[in-house]
Amino acid sequence: MNHQVTVADTGIRFSCAPDESVLDAAERAGYALPHSCRKGVCSSCAGRLAGGRAEVRGHGAVEGPADDVLLCQTRPRGDLVVAPRRITERGAVSRTVHTLRVHRVTWPADDVVTLQLRLPAGRRVRFTAGQYLKVLLPDGDTRSYSLANPPHRNDSVLLHVRVVPHGRFSAQIAPRLSKGDQLTVELPHGEFGLDTDSDGSGRPAVLLATGTGFAPVRSLIEDCVRRGDERPLHLYWGGRREQDLYERHTAEGWAARLPWLTFTPVLSRPETGWPGRVGHVQDAALADHPDLSGHDVYACGSDTMTRAALDTLTTKGALDPARFFCDAFVASGEQRQDAATAAAV
Repeated sequence: MNHQVTVADTGIRFSCAPDESVLDAAERAGYALPHSCRKGVCSSCAGRLAGGRAEVRGHGAVEGPADDVLLCQTRPRGDLVVAPRRITERGAVSRTVHTLRVHRVTWPADDVVTLQLRLPAGRRVRFTAGQYLKVLLPDGDTRSYSLANPPHRNDSVLLHVRVVPHGRFSAQIAPRLSKGDQLTVELPHGEFGLDTDSDGSGRPAVLLATGTGFAPVRSLIEDCVRRGDERPLHLYWGGRREQDLYERHTAEGWAARLPWLTFTPVLSRPETGWPGRVGHVQDAALADHPDLSGHDVYACGSDTMTRAALDTLTTKGALDPARFFCDAFVASGEQRQDAATAAAV
């Protein structure tokens, strides 16, 4: 028997099956909740269980009231009252499956391969900047990657894949692809993207990216250019070594021609002679923006970075936690890894 989920302080109610997560049930009913990994790792979907009893995978039975409950892992054991950080009505999710052909394969770094995939002639796909797709593997498993191209270039998709040792897709399949090969994908997935609501449109924003977390940022910025959205953006892109900033020239080009965009590269383990910032992206952002009370922050990359950024910027930088938006990369299958929801192995 299905149970009823009520969203506290709203008129929103939806049904949820006992084996269905609150996040999945909300999406089925046409509502969007903050989320990223859907694996109970990144905490993007954490909310308050205001009332009722639920089973939370990895944590067992939880009875409300309880804070920091992962709604992607929460299954009802009766009627629930929940209080997510945000909930918006967006209509039922519409996803499609496509067979794409490899058009171009490039290696901007020794451990990053970019794949440009083409749809059949005359076909286009609809997505928003910041979303991701799932590569469907022959055995039914999937791997998730952010779309690095902006929505108006939707006759193809561009993926940035970090090659992870022993990764089923990133190490065993992606490096062997060549022009004309086929991949089956499902899209779009995800809720990550620049907030354009009345309280978010035009707010200055800090963008934090590590590794291939640059992929969704690339889509976001190129979409801003296309739409004429000139809110002030400050991009911090971090890696261990200079090679990890594999499209640094692209970011520098934006900063040179877009007066509303600032770019700061950050390395945690630079070689001798590195002229730029050293450390972690969240610390560099805090040093430049000690008061973030009027900002939005968008963090894309490893869940280690996104967790540290949320903690650092809210406790030390006066950032409103509701204005922190996260696209955490977590492992697919049996291994953890670098992600923007989207760097799955």
